[in-house]
Amino acid sequence: MTLVQDNRTPRDPNGPVGAPQDPTTPTGGTPLTRRRRWVALAVLMLPVLLVSIDNTVLTFALPQISEVLRPTGTQLLWMIDIYPLVLAGLLVSMGSFADRIGRRRLLLVGAVGFALLSVVAAYAPSAEALIASRAGLGFFGAMIMPPTLSLLRNIFTDREERRLAIAIWAAGFAAGNAIGPIAGGFLLEHAWWGSVFLLAVPVLVLLLVLAPVFVPESKDSNPGRVDVVSIVLSMATMAPIVLGIKTLAKSGPSALAFGALVLGLVAGWIFVRRQLGRPDPMIDVRLFRKGEFSGAVVINLLSVFSLVGFLFFVSQDVQLVLGLSPMKAGYALLPGLVAMVVAGLLVVRVVRRVRPSHVVAVAILFAAAGYAMVALTAGASTLTGLVVAFVVLAIGIGAAETVSNDLIVSAVPADKAGAASAISETAYEVGAVLGTAVLGSILTASYHRNVVVPDGVPAADAAAAAETLGGATQVAQTLPTEQAQALLASAHEAFGSGVGTTSWIGFGLMLVASVIALVALRPARA
Repeated sequence: MTLVQDNRTPRDPNGPVGAPQDPTTPTGGTPLTRRRRWVALAVLMLPVLLVSIDNTVLTFALPQISEVLRPTGTQLLWMIDIYPLVLAGLLVSMGSFADRIGRRRLLLVGAVGFALLSVVAAYAPSAEALIASRAGLGFFGAMIMPPTLSLLRNIFTDREERRLAIAIWAAGFAAGNAIGPIAGGFLLEHAWWGSVFLLAVPVLVLLLVLAPVFVPESKDSNPGRVDVVSIVLSMATMAPIVLGIKTLAKSGPSALAFGALVLGLVAGWIFVRRQLGRPDPMIDVRLFRKGEFSGAVVINLLSVFSLVGFLFFVSQDVQLVLGLSPMKAGYALLPGLVAMVVAGLLVVRVVRRVRPSHVVAVAILFAAAGYAMVALTAGASTLTGLVVAFVVLAIGIGAAETVSNDLIVSAVPADKAGAASAISETAYEVGAVLGTAVLGSILTASYHRNVVVPDGVPAADAAAAAETLGGATQVAQTLPTEQAQALLASAHEAFGSGVGTTSWIGFGLMLVASVIALVALRPARA
């Protein structure tokens, strides 16, 4: 979906030079009629919906996972973090593999691995096993994401058709977020927590059956070399930085925290230098020299950071503090998710007439207002208050992400669009990692410092109650009434205090993001 007119390349109504208009001829010479192109799009939407649904349903399963597997606060965060961490570190490299071996082929390999590991995760016997399974899901998920957009670019050679197809592709993520809470809530009320992982299996089986029939294969006829060193450096950058942030937020300044941060920054510096010195870099870091491009990437990252961090605590608040069932909790957040989709569609008309920098800055202020509403009522939150706050935040995030994603692609020449898309997807996953790592770690640390476990509680139960709100809820069910009430009152108060601190930090970051939008995106015109 293109919101900003690109004046560098004249518009060709007949599509790219040499490309047949209808039918399309993908790699391999098999023609695609108009109807088959749109069927192929429908098939490719299956993995897109799956990825967004998977992110949402896991968040809603956290209370049950906390009660059954008894993870520590750090383990609970890693259950969420490890998937986007691995995914983000491998997105660009898997895009390179897809170009080399075939995009449909890598998509199908990823689908098989993702389905198998979804079953393994569903029956994980411990927190450590679930974290390991999630890491494997991130590995195979990185095979699924890049090929979908690359295949669409090859299938839809007509520019107008391609714009519509990519707009539908992007809307699939928001739709999946809306479906996730309902599907997850239903499963969590009628089955155990592992059922949320099994949701992926029938979707991927359908993909494996339909993709070979309706989705044509494509690959780069002259792909760049696979740079193993750059792949290792990208992971060596991401993992230590996230570990350092998590450790700093949870335990305060320490040699481990600062050592990890320094290691990640050094690896990142080496990675950038390597990309600048290669004729075929894994990521073209020169793209960041354009202010509107780098600004849009930062806005995209902070938008996802804000959304994921908010969902981390609100999903626990509505279930463990307000007492909603998973299904009702899903319905409670549905208005916000729908508002996100609607805002993303409506902002297309607005940005045609108003500078993107102004549109994004105002949208980010909506997100800041959502955080402020929660911060001002922390510890005394109501269901209505949380729902309204999420709607306000979601309107801002939906509008900001739509514009920033378009700016990322339109700010670079046409031959750099693929690299720009990979950077956009990576920024999304980094934002998801940091949203949980930073805000989640601060919330967990605040809870741990403030919760008071009544005397007489067995040591193992006391430790579990002090780690997470879910642990305290589970332990309270085994205690006498007076002790249970005292523990829950303290746990709810400690959690509310942590939510307040976290929300004010989110509010401040959104104000900073709004200023970045005004300054960095100024060159982009309506």
